[in-house]
Parts: sequence; C-alpha cells; structure tokens
Amino acid sequence: MSKFMDWVDARFPATKMWEDHLSKYYAPKNFNFFYFFGSLALLVLVNQIVTGVWLTMSYTPSAEEAFASVEYIMRDVEYGAILRLLHSTGASAFFIVVYLHMFRGLLYGSYQKPRELVWLFGMLIYLALMAEAFMGYLLPWGQMSYWGAQVIISLFGAIPVIGDDLTQWIRGDYLISGITLNRFFALHVVALPIVILGLVVLHILALHEVGSNNPDGVDIKKNKDENGIPLDGIPFHPYYTVKDIVGVVVFLFIFCSIVFFFPEMGGYFLEKPNFEPANPFKTPEHIAPVWYFTPFYAILRAVPDKLLGVIAMGAAIAVLFVLPWLDRSPVKSMRYKGWLSKIWLLVFCVSFVILGVLGVLAPTPGRTLLSQVCTFLYFAYFILMPFYTRLEKTKPVPERVTG
Repeated sequence: MSKFMDWVDARFPATKMWEDHLSKYYAPKNFNFFYFFGSLALLVLVNQIVTGVWLTMSYTPSAEEAFASVEYIMRDVEYGAILRLLHSTGASAFFIVVYLHMFRGLLYGSYQKPRELVWLFGMLIYLALMAEAFMGYLLPWGQMSYWGAQVIISLFGAIPVIGDDLTQWIRGDYLISGITLNRFFALHVVALPIVILGLVVLHILALHEVGSNNPDGVDIKKNKDENGIPLDGIPFHPYYTVKDIVGVVVFLFIFCSIVFFFPEMGGYFLEKPNFEPANPFKTPEHIAPVWYFTPFYAILRAVPDKLLGVIAMGAAIAVLFVLPWLDRSPVKSMRYKGWLSKIWLLVFCVSFVILGVLGVLAPTPGRTLLSQVCTFLYFAYFILMPFYTRLEKTKPVPERVTG
C-alpha cells in the first residue's frame, strides 16, 4: 500500500491534499453546535446530486409528460417514491442547513478580515442554490410549479426597456411552455450543479487558506508551539471528522423521519396544488413560492411599485455581499460585541422569520403593513451597521480561545 501511494503521490498530490485539508489542517478546539452545519451542507449536496441523477433516469422533461413521469416515479419505479422524497425534502433541508450556517457567520463574525473571500464564495453558493431550487421547482409541472414560475419570471418584465425581451428570452417562448421546462431541466441538472460544485471547492480552499473562525473570534495562528502547530488547534481529522459523524447521525434521524412520515410538512415542502397537473387556464387560489424564498417574496410585495419591489428584493440579497465592509467592529464574535450589535442581530433574525411567514400567507392590509415594517428593519440592520458597530463599547478579546 505504501509503494502504491508513493506511485500515486509522484503523479498526483493525494497525500498532500489529505494532510493540507484534513490530517494536518488545524482547526480551533472550541467549535460548538453551530459548526456542524458546514459538513451537513456537504452531506445534503451529495444527497441532492445522487438522488437527482437517479430521478433523471425516469423523468421526461416535456410539457406533455413531465407530470405523468413524476407520478410514474412515485408509483411504479422501484424505490422511486423514496428517491423523489429524499430529493424534495433534501431541497428544504439544504436551505435550513445553509441558513443556520449563514447565521453562524453573522453570530461569530466569520465574514470579517481575513475571511471576506470565504464569505463571498459562500454567498455565491447561496445565489446559485436559489437559482438551482427555482429551476428545479418547475420540473414537477404541477399547478404551483407553473404559476410560481409564471409570477417570478414575470418580475423581469418590470425592468425598463429590456424587461419584456428579457422575460421572453428566459422563458424561450411567449408563455411558459415545454421549451421553458426543457431549458430549466438542462440548467438544473447540468449547468448549475457544476457551478455549485466549483464554488464549494473555492469556498473550502479559501477557508483552509486563512483558517477557520471560532466562537471567540481569536486567530489561533498567532499562538504556536516550537513546531509551528497552533496551541489552540487540533487536527481536523480525526477529531472533527468523528465529531461531525455525531451531527450527521442526528441530522439523518430527523431527515429520514420527515422523509418517511411527514414528506409534505403540512404543504410547505410539497404544496397541495402541485399534486395537480399544470393548467394555464386555472389559477390557484393563492400563489406563493416555496418557503425558503418567501422572505424575499414578502419584501417584493411590501413595496407597492413593481419595479421598486423587484429592486428591493434584489437589494435584500445583494446587501449580504457587502457585509464584510459594513461591520466596523474591532472584534469578530458576538460574545465580545456590545449590546447594540446583539439587539440588531436579534431584530434582523426576527424580521427575516416574520417576512418568511408573511410570504406564505395571502396579503391583507395588516400583513402588508407588517411586511413593510420588517423590510425596513431588515435593511436597517445593514445600513446602520457601520455606525452602531463603530460606536458601541466592546469587551476585551482573550489572547487564547476560552472553550
């Protein structure tokens, strides 16, 4: 085996990659619960790719046969129902894990210097993931798939001058049709997974270049022993690979419980209108995107003007990209920031959740007003960040990690 690895290493840096990214990659020894979600995101990504490949073997991307092929998978393909539910539940699980992963970044300042590129690559993954989910949402060709895509694609029509042409170019037709379905299928199955995988690799490489952050926000590279090993670091393998297995087991227990017993999750993971074939002549009673898009959909609806609503929705995502340059705090972790940062993070999270709930519900004057208030607070968190992070009094950061 040793001779074989020597032969491989002479031609490919297998051992070097193993050491650089696992056995000799030193991570802070004070990782907590929130650090499970990075590895869980990788697990769900693998699940989506594997189940997606199997589903494409029995799926037909045409307006006439798409819905029937999904029913065929659910009823007649061996283990087809499990594969489809693993994939549909996996989509929601992916966003749950990613949102918690992003919350961890906000909580411990993982976007601050020198990890700006890590954050930017992560945000690009999030953007590509949203596009991937949107493309995949049309593929079952159910009522909500069709009309949800109709609403979202029509938003591009609000762009001055080029809006109508851009909308037609995205659809590939004058209305959503089999051509739209076919191109979304190609993007969902081939193009976007390649982009996501590439961005994940860049995200991990950037992370391992600067080192992982930790709940204290202390750079463990500043304190090393005579061999150059961080005093507060431990090898990622075997310590964190074994620890991550615990997280994986707990996650799979919850995930499989949902897949086998609650795959629809009350209509939030699989909406009831999507069990009807797409019908261009019958509009569902209430059109709403899947739950993981609803915070931004609520922001869109909170603005009366269509163009300004589209701009606000885009800005709600775009502002996350500039977060590393908005935070002027001298400390990274929320443990040592002042009370203003803690209050604003709480306000931001509560506003985001409320917007998500409002995006699912049919609009009323009261709900629209609440959406407008939460939209204001959402943007206020970022716009005011340079001021409250600079002015607040912070606690002294320890030289070494505190556990």
